[in-house]
Amino acid sequence: MSDDFRRVESHACPMSTCAAPAGSPCRTGKGKVAIQYHTARFRLAPQLAKVLSVPTPAVRKPGSVWTELPRPADAGADPVEHVRLGYARASTARQPLDAQLDSLAEAGVTRIFSEKISTRATQRPELEAVVRLAGEVRSSGVRVTLVVHEHKRLGRGIELAMLAEELKASDVGLEFLTGELKGSHDPSGIVFTVLAAMSGMEREYIRDRTLEGHESARKRGKTIGGAGVTDDHMLSMALHLRDQEMSLRDIAKRLVITTGKKKGQHPSPATVMRMLREHDEQTTAPSASQATDSPPPPARVKIIP
Repeated sequence: MSDDFRRVESHACPMSTCAAPAGSPCRTGKGKVAIQYHTARFRLAPQLAKVLSVPTPAVRKPGSVWTELPRPADAGADPVEHVRLGYARASTARQPLDAQLDSLAEAGVTRIFSEKISTRATQRPELEAVVRLAGEVRSSGVRVTLVVHEHKRLGRGIELAMLAEELKASDVGLEFLTGELKGSHDPSGIVFTVLAAMSGMEREYIRDRTLEGHESARKRGKTIGGAGVTDDHMLSMALHLRDQEMSLRDIAKRLVITTGKKKGQHPSPATVMRMLREHDEQTTAPSASQATDSPPPPARVKIIP
């Protein structure tokens, strides 16, 4: 029989709904011995930090009425004084996480949650998981710090402020290893709040400047983005598919570039939207749509049935 359960039971369970003392198995809300130990508990054992579950052995009689068992002689000692949990994120699947993971490991982080997902995503499962675990571990009396390579990995402005409020409610610390907010922070501190708001303003400023540049270029007859993949043949097919009330995403999936650097790839929905929008603008105002630049050679496009 594996002795993993002994490693788990050397710690008290930090789950408030369980709170099993060291030496006893985890319990359910109905006062039964849990079939498996709670995640927040077995992750306190370094050897088990990365496993998905630890089953309760038969000797603990899972499913029976829970009773407290004798506590270990050293149960009163704190096995862990400070837990450092890490979070790493990249916006796209092509962006590597190696630099973030290395810096977190060098900072002494005991467990790292990572994912490749946009900041604009309404749900980021790994971020939610690390915040939840941090709160559970902190509820056991252990000091916890969430460590991130840079604040942009969490969000900016209101997003970062909302996350800080959640960490503050759980009494979890926050530390950034680099960037404008480098250092340890009290999420409730006024300095952190101001800096978080300024980081949000920075993103809005960059966005506004980018949009202004795009609009200025369009007025001069230049195409922004997708210039190497869009042409009259693609436009004609996109219009045909739009007439069939297909979404931009579905239209993009039906088009494939057969020449150039992006051969074999689909145009993005944003490229399709921009192409259709420019066509509509030219149709309603033909006198304002004369471009001075010579159009690129037409790319051949095929439709995926």
